[in-house]
Amino acid sequence: MHAHFFMASSFRWLQKGTPVIGEFIVKACVSPLIQNTAPPAESFIVFFNSPMIGDRETPLMVGVQNCHPRRFMPDNCRMIKPTLLVLAAGMGSRYGGLKQIDPVGPHGETIIDYSIYDALRAGFSNVVFVIRRDIESAFRESIGGKFEDKIAVDYVFQELDSLPAGFKVPPGRVKPWGTSHAILVAGNVVREPFAAINADDFYGAQSFLNLAAHLTSGSTDYSMVGFVLRNTLSDFGSVSRGVCQCTADGYLAGITEFTKIEKEGGGAKYPDSNGVILPLSGNEIVSMNMWGFSPDLFDHLRRQFIDFLKADGAGEKSEFYIPTAVNTLIASGEARVKVLQTPDSWHGVTFKEDRPRVMAGIRSLIERGEYPENLWV
Repeated sequence: MHAHFFMASSFRWLQKGTPVIGEFIVKACVSPLIQNTAPPAESFIVFFNSPMIGDRETPLMVGVQNCHPRRFMPDNCRMIKPTLLVLAAGMGSRYGGLKQIDPVGPHGETIIDYSIYDALRAGFSNVVFVIRRDIESAFRESIGGKFEDKIAVDYVFQELDSLPAGFKVPPGRVKPWGTSHAILVAGNVVREPFAAINADDFYGAQSFLNLAAHLTSGSTDYSMVGFVLRNTLSDFGSVSRGVCQCTADGYLAGITEFTKIEKEGGGAKYPDSNGVILPLSGNEIVSMNMWGFSPDLFDHLRRQFIDFLKADGAGEKSEFYIPTAVNTLIASGEARVKVLQTPDSWHGVTFKEDRPRVMAGIRSLIERGEYPENLWV
């Protein structure tokens, strides 16, 4: 018999046999969240999280093993598999067109194909695509349909009018509300620990393995895969990167957005706010929007999105970004974010000229045996 482990926001000791919803009988649950809590005699535990059913909370963690939390070990508890949330609603203004659907592999594979392939072998059990309704038909035909016999697939829609009560889309606004909003619209679908990635970024197999390991570890910390700056730059123009400040024990202290970063020898350079060109070593750790979260993030984002709309919602181009939301949570002490450094090189199509380089990089990985020639055969 195994106990099921789910991330949850609260827990409660209950006597054995206590009905929770209908005829459902609570047995036992264990978690590191209660490893310092002594259970009452003959008691078992149930975890709760949103949503409510009537006046009762929905149990998101139930089990069938009487296991004292101080003896919590992976071999006596079965971890839930995480979800992959793919942010694919971006407009791709610099590159043009629906770059998420353009092939980069030898048999027509897209970057999303490689992300799903890596996620599957890392242990993710389902994928949720965040898209726009106007690209739904083309996206399902070119992307989603090919995965439906391999992994559970769902879709959510990031639309301008996906707003809290009392807010309206300002006149002239056509730009999406940003990456934090893209995650937020999945709040009614995602119930388990999840990774959030960009659709048009190639992250590498080890990055997914590191993230999956953290998401299934039982840790309540969020996580972020950190890439080495020089492995993320384009040969064809400047880029913006979130440069990370990390603590000595490997946690994120904050992210600072640097713009107009260009290669310079073995490092890079960028202009500061006064236009003075400053050097970067190239060894800096940067965020490429590969995150690991628990579902409690959605409540944080709902509150922060309302604050954002009150302050900046009237603008035509203002955006609610993931790093901004994470910085706020770190500063307030509401969350910790473990930085998972990866040796993988990042590949992405920032400019049209980047695509041949991405294709060559994937060809090299195939020749080294890291991917099959044809992913899905």
